[in-house]
Amino acid sequence: MPVTGGGGEEGAAGGAAGGGGGSAATGALRRTLTFRDLLVYGLLFIAPMAPVGIFGALQATSHGAVTLVYLVATVAMAFTAFSYAQMVRVAPRAGSVYTYARVGLGEGAGFVAGWMAMLDYLLIPAVAYLFSGIALHALVPSVHPWVWTALAVAVTTLLNLSGVRTAARAGFAVLAMEIVVLAVFVVSAVVELVVHGAPRGWAEPLTGEGGFSAGAVLAAVSVAVLSYLGFDAIASFAEEAGGGEGGRGPGGPDRVARAVLSCLVVAGVLFAVQTYLAALLMPVSAAELAARPAEQGAAFYATADSAVGRWLQDLVAVSKAVGAAFAALAGQAAAGRLLFAMARDRRLPGAMSKVDAGSGVPRRALLGAALVTLVAAVGAARRDDGLAQLSSIVNVGALTAFGLLHASVIGWFWIRGRRGRPPLGRGGGLVGRTGELGGRSGELVGRSGELGGRSGGLVGRTGELGGGPPSVLRHAMVPLLGLAVVVAVVVEASATAQLVGGVWLVAGLVVLAVQHGGRARAGGMRG
Repeated sequence: MPVTGGGGEEGAAGGAAGGGGGSAATGALRRTLTFRDLLVYGLLFIAPMAPVGIFGALQATSHGAVTLVYLVATVAMAFTAFSYAQMVRVAPRAGSVYTYARVGLGEGAGFVAGWMAMLDYLLIPAVAYLFSGIALHALVPSVHPWVWTALAVAVTTLLNLSGVRTAARAGFAVLAMEIVVLAVFVVSAVVELVVHGAPRGWAEPLTGEGGFSAGAVLAAVSVAVLSYLGFDAIASFAEEAGGGEGGRGPGGPDRVARAVLSCLVVAGVLFAVQTYLAALLMPVSAAELAARPAEQGAAFYATADSAVGRWLQDLVAVSKAVGAAFAALAGQAAAGRLLFAMARDRRLPGAMSKVDAGSGVPRRALLGAALVTLVAAVGAARRDDGLAQLSSIVNVGALTAFGLLHASVIGWFWIRGRRGRPPLGRGGGLVGRTGELGGRSGELVGRSGELGGRSGGLVGRTGELGGGPPSVLRHAMVPLLGLAVVVAVVVEASATAQLVGGVWLVAGLVVLAVQHGGRARAGGMRG
């Protein structure tokens, strides 16, 4: 299998360990993922029917304009997707926003971004596993939710450990199932509307009931954007995305960038279609739903039952149960890559930087992520309020990391990149250990010449490393707008989420200070 480095076995070692300045590794991540594989991982993590669980709450909050909410949310998250697409071409490495913040803002900001993303990547899979356990318990009440939850963790962890392509194939099958179920719902809803007509106005899902309310729509958007969390996980597979020339060429970063943007667009279309049809068929008004908050969580299922039949409600429920477990599979895989990248840079225990020679995956990092999600998911499954508690705290970590991502775009293209420094400098992993921009194990050049290839992995047509001036639109306005969206959503987050996020941030800053002090003392002793 092809590996990351450009210099044979030595390049493989540089690819695996260069970022850690010598952390041990048994191999390099394999460049085997296709564009379809990347898209599957992103859509699995998001889940094609993600709006089902919060449809009722959004319908009530937006005064009936739930489809408009998702259209606006898609545009809002497009700023973040675009920033990911910019940075993955600058630093096509595992670690996602952790790597990008290191490049654009420096080591300290990179650690904070990775630390905050860790909260998101470890707990979102726990929420998905718990949702799967609850759904399966509803179908088989004799088995406690925590048993189903633990079983889902075990099965998906084994798939992730078997190799990235094996997990991607299994994920593709589950994603296909989810899309088929969504198609069944869409066709059934259209038939119902054609035969019996819509209980409410055709434009109401876009304009609202009884008049448009911008404030109500924006309040709902602050919740709806959370449905898209997960598309960013695609960027964590940057070192495993195959390019041209048998997977070794510079096309990998472009493939990841296209997958990130495509995932967001596809998800936005799916979300808009299903919420539009469900809103038209709802048996109760948005005002009635707002007055009965206990019914909001099951509003989508109730709509499917009343408009089409119980069989469709059960079909959607089964799809959500299986789909949630495989959304957690994608999240666990992304979490493993984040832990791997941070361990490779000696920000986490070095044992997690090892890559299994047989499967080509960071086995110990995956097992570490699985253990954390298992404890969180099973612990929550044994509490009556476990789902509510977990759900309330998973978002702030991702949103903080998104904010640092946008700042990284500005920092790299306007400041650090214009100084002519390589993306990660000495020991950063992108330049290898033996040459700043072209040593034998130097990963920015290697055999396929990423710095000068026709597709311009880091310079090429867009000139990120000095081929032209930065763009005011792409590298200033877009990230600033994205940052504004992130701030607005964090402000609207629950007090519990803000508290947990703040405590986690402070803990990360303490860890960073301890690490910085230790390195300073080590440097003084060497001097």
